[in-house]
Amino acid sequence: MILFHGSDHIIQKPQLALGRPNNDYGRGFYCTLDYALAQEWACKNSTDGFVNIYDLSLEGLAHLNQLDGNHTVLSWIALLLKNRKFSLTNEIALNSREYIISHFCEDTSGYDILTGYRADDSYFAFAESFVENGLPLRQLSHALYFGHLGSQTVLISKKAFEAIRFIEAKRVDRNIYFPLFKKRDNEARKAYQLELKRASKFKNDLFVMDIIRKEIDNNDSNAYFSIQLLRF
Repeated sequence: MILFHGSDHIIQKPQLALGRPNNDYGRGFYCTLDYALAQEWACKNSTDGFVNIYDLSLEGLAHLNQLDGNHTVLSWIALLLKNRKFSLTNEIALNSREYIISHFCEDTSGYDILTGYRADDSYFAFAESFVENGLPLRQLSHALYFGHLGSQTVLISKKAFEAIRFIEAKRVDRNIYFPLFKKRDNEARKAYQLELKRASKFKNDLFVMDIIRKEIDNNDSNAYFSIQLLRF
C-alpha cells in the first residue's frame, strides 16, 4: 500500500509515541491514499509543505476498514466520541455519547491499521449536531458525502510502524494548495448548513434519541439504520 502524509516538514521515520491520543482514531500516524488530499493538508496552515510518501507492507497486519460496506456511520461517530474532545454540555448529548460508545464503538486494540473517514474540524459540527439530537442519521450520512470528507488510513500499532518505509518527500506550494484546502472546508460548512435545513423536513427520520429509546445496536435491522458509510 502506498500512503501519503501531508505535513509542513519531512518525516522519514514516523513514530507511534509522537501521535496525539485525542485524534480521530486515537494515537497513530495518519495518512491518505489520495495524493491531492495530502497536498492540501501539507499547506493547511498557509505555509509551503511536503507530501511524505511511504510504502506499507500489509503482510501479517490486521486491517480494520470502516469503508468496506459492512459498517455504519455510527461506528465512525462512536470512535470519534471515544477519542476526540467534544464540547457536550446538555444532558441529551452526554447520554447520547455514552450510549453510542457502548453500543457501536468497535474494539481497535487487535488491529494494526485502520481505514475510515477523517474528521476535519469543520466536520465536527455534523457529529455534534447529531449527538445533540439536531441532525438525523440520514442527513448525517448525506452531509458526510456531499462535504467530500475523504478517507484516511492510520497506523496504530508498533507492528505497523515497523512495516512502513519512507520513499521520498515532495514539496508543495501553498499558493496552489492552501486555496484548495479552504475550498474543501467551505464546501463542508455549506453542506452542513444545507442538511440542517433539510433535517426539519424529515419528521420520520431517525434521531439519536430514537436510537436510544428503541435500544438500537449494531445488530438491529431497522430500515433507517441500514444506511451504511458512503464510500468515495
